[in-house]
Amino acid sequence: MRYYREQNRSRLTVGQDGNSLVMLIAIHLVVFVLLAFIKVIYYFSYGRDGLGVYHNQVLDLITLPASLSVLVRQPWTLITHFFVHDNVWHIIANMLWLWAFGYILQDLAGSRKLVPVFVYGALAGALAYILAFNIIPPLHDAMGNSRALGASAGVMAIAIATTTLSPGYRIFPMINGGIPLWVITMIFVIIDLATIPYNNPGGHVAHLAGAGMGFLFVVLMRKGYDGSNWMNAFFDWVNNLFNPDIPKKGRDVKTTLFYKSNVPPYKKKVSITQQKIDDILDKINQKGYHSLSEDEKEVLRRAASKDEI
Repeated sequence: MRYYREQNRSRLTVGQDGNSLVMLIAIHLVVFVLLAFIKVIYYFSYGRDGLGVYHNQVLDLITLPASLSVLVRQPWTLITHFFVHDNVWHIIANMLWLWAFGYILQDLAGSRKLVPVFVYGALAGALAYILAFNIIPPLHDAMGNSRALGASAGVMAIAIATTTLSPGYRIFPMINGGIPLWVITMIFVIIDLATIPYNNPGGHVAHLAGAGMGFLFVVLMRKGYDGSNWMNAFFDWVNNLFNPDIPKKGRDVKTTLFYKSNVPPYKKKVSITQQKIDDILDKINQKGYHSLSEDEKEVLRRAASKDEI
């Protein structure tokens, strides 16, 4: 744990390069504001029926259906659903938990772990949600009208990954030296388990799947397999597509600049002193002009042009 803290101790700020936490929160907020604006347009266009039309024409196209037959026609919802929030309190709660645990995870493991853990957790939650409605009999009857949305499974993955990485990490130090992170996380998980039969059971199953994925990510990372490598490599590749400073594919910068270049990488320039000029003139008197080296001839040319005398 000490290694991670020393490596990533620098303060995380909003404008800091590579701050995945701020980027992730910003994406969620932008999507929420955009959807809220669209909802208002539907309300003004259709009156009281506007919200129903909005759900049918917009929200149902970007949220995850529990029905496999609908999912086949809308495969993109596997990704889009975990950026969608349709309730102010829902997004506030998720973003607060994301900030709290995400800040600690970035501090411990660096910013390049945060987004992969979130995506893995959200996808695991989506898979568990679909399986729950298609396998568990009490949920099967509601499958046709059930859709998942929100970042909760991804946030849960970040919370569990952070706690697994450093369970003794203390927050709120003003309270008797601080509360261990594992205590906060256990309360979070127990609430999810206890409320499964009463409210949104499919959603809570997705949360628990996200928690399991967060735990698995850290366990595998400690065994030498870092599941974030391929995802970060893909993100870097996409980002470099729009970076003019990155050499094009097939172009070897080293070969182009040093082996195929007609211009030498540097030009040796000998300093001129009166003593050096006198020595060269003596050499000419004794052995002739042809005995001079290229450097000595260059010194004479520069001296004749009065560049450096």
